[in-house]
Formats: sequence, C-alpha cells, structure tokens
Amino acid sequence: MERWQKILSESITEPKQLACHVSIDPDSLRPVVARYPLRITRTYLSLIREMDDPIWRQCIPDPRELEQDGLLIDPLNEEGLTCAPGLIHRYPDRVVLLVSSACPTLCRFCMRKNRMGDKRGFIKDDSFEAAVKYIEGRPAIRDVILSGGDPLMLTDDELEEILIRLRKIPRVEIVRLNTRAPVTLPERITHRLCRMLKRYHPLYVNTQFNHPTEITSLSAQACALLANAGIPLGNQTVLLRGVNDDPEVMKRLMQKLLTIRVRPYYIHQMDLVKGTGHFRTPLQKGLDIMAGLRGHTSGMATPAYVIDLPGGKGKVPLLPDGVKRQGNTFYLRNYLGEVIEYPDGEADNC
Repeated sequence: MERWQKILSESITEPKQLACHVSIDPDSLRPVVARYPLRITRTYLSLIREMDDPIWRQCIPDPRELEQDGLLIDPLNEEGLTCAPGLIHRYPDRVVLLVSSACPTLCRFCMRKNRMGDKRGFIKDDSFEAAVKYIEGRPAIRDVILSGGDPLMLTDDELEEILIRLRKIPRVEIVRLNTRAPVTLPERITHRLCRMLKRYHPLYVNTQFNHPTEITSLSAQACALLANAGIPLGNQTVLLRGVNDDPEVMKRLMQKLLTIRVRPYYIHQMDLVKGTGHFRTPLQKGLDIMAGLRGHTSGMATPAYVIDLPGGKGKVPLLPDGVKRQGNTFYLRNYLGEVIEYPDGEADNC
C-alpha cells in the first residue's frame, strides 16, 4: 500500500468519528450521511479552524442538505447525454469520461453528489472499450476529459492503462484530468505519478481550490510536482455562499493560485443540484466579484465567470456589463446562439 492509500484509508467516514475532531452532534448528521455519504481526509480536516469556517462548510455534512430545495438530481442532463457507459458527450469536439465514482473528500456541494457511491454510469473494466469505440467513431472528438469522482482515486497503473488507450486514438489531441486531490489529498501527487503522466503529453490538469486557506505547503508542493512535469495547471473555483462569495477573498485566492503556478480558469456559478441549495448565491454576487477582479488585479488572476445551463445547454460566460435581466430572470446566450431563460430564485433571499 502506498502512503497516499494509507492516508486515504484513515479518512473520516462516520459521524461518530467526526465528533472526535469537531464539535458536532453525530446523531443529527446520521440521516444526512445515510443519504449523502461522508468522507474527509485528515489532511483536509486539519484545515478547519472553527465551526462554520470555509473549510467546515465544504466538507462537514449539514441537515440543510435534506431540505426540499426544489432542485434536481441531474440538472445538467448528464444521463441524457451519456452515449456509452461513463461517457458524456455534450459539446461536438470533447467528451467527459467518468473513470471513478469516489473522491478523497466528498464535497457537500458536488454537482454529482446524488451519484457518489453509486457506480452506475461510471466506467468499469468491461465497459471502457465501448467508450473507446465511441470516441474512435467520432472524428470530431479531439479532447477527452477524465473526471468522476476523482481520476486520481485510481492507482498509477490503472490510470496509465486509460491514458495508453486514449493515446492510441489519432484524433484525440489532448487529455484533461479534473482532480481535487492537490487540495484534499496532496499526498496523492507523487514523483512516480508525475513521471508517468509526463509520458502522455499534451496533458492538462484542472483542480479546484475554493478558498485561500486551501493553499498550504502540501498543496503547493503537489502543484509544483505537476508543474515541474510540464503539466499546465488550471483552477475551477465554485462560487459558494459563506465560503468565497466575497470580492476580497476571491481576489486573494486568484492571486495566491498564481504563486503556486496554477492559472485561474473558471469561477462556476453553483449548479442547481438537489441538496446544495444552501450554498447558492445570486448571479449578481458573482457579477460583483468579477467587477472586483477586473482592473483590480492582473488579467492572469481574472478567470471567466460561467454558468452551466440546466438541461446540458452548455456553459455561458457572464460579465458585469454583458447580462440581460428582467426581474429575477436572466437571459443567457449559449454556445449554439440560443437564448435561455435562467430564473435566479435565490436573489431575494441573500
């Protein structure tokens, strides 16, 4: 067993365990954990400084997850866009390959929180070939994104088998790997892993830092190993109420990311996922944050603010001066030129 696997095996997975480390009533959290599983690495848990701080909010179960929030299990219609087991094809030239159904730490706001622990819809050994054949049969596909769960929950050998197979498809130009391991399990980023990944360039890694507190000596070292292997690093931050919905916090996060060689890529508006309503912010909050970044810090520290439209209609970038609004309804134009109505139902409650 490698060191990172031992650390992962020591993760907190039960409310009773959690109560030994933070001040919670385990009985109040059992119904939540029965519906939405709990896992927190001890490395990530150690970043909590006080109750309800930004790290706490992201990983500690909350009874509000069980509220009737009117949101959807699959708001982005990933099931409807699945063309082979574990393969989501939304845009013409790229696909998402779900290679893992688990993560080092289960974020309470995850877009796939209703699927975590359920291996249906994820790649398995006997279904990977079907996904490969689908990609081979679509000449337009040039970009494959490995996601999950977290691809780095696979062993190095398991991940390399996938990369070898994808690299044999001539039309696949780049592979992207979406992982939160540098933040929640930085020990997973090893010299051996990086030597292996280096053999499969062009390969890109997108990670997810949501708060400056998450940038530690360990996470910085993990990113340095990846960057030193020639892997470009991007960051996709999720805009979360009570975590980073403040212009100064977000600016500091983006600036600190650049110091560890991670380029801010996206700020995501919260997806409309069942069980996450308490994290939602109004779109105007995100627009205010963008106004606080543009011109107030380097353009390199200014990512795109995007919303993933319900129904799998695609990402739309939002700018402070580029959004049409009538009351609580925003009118957004997607990549196909369609104008989509987006009701911002939380705006009056924030």
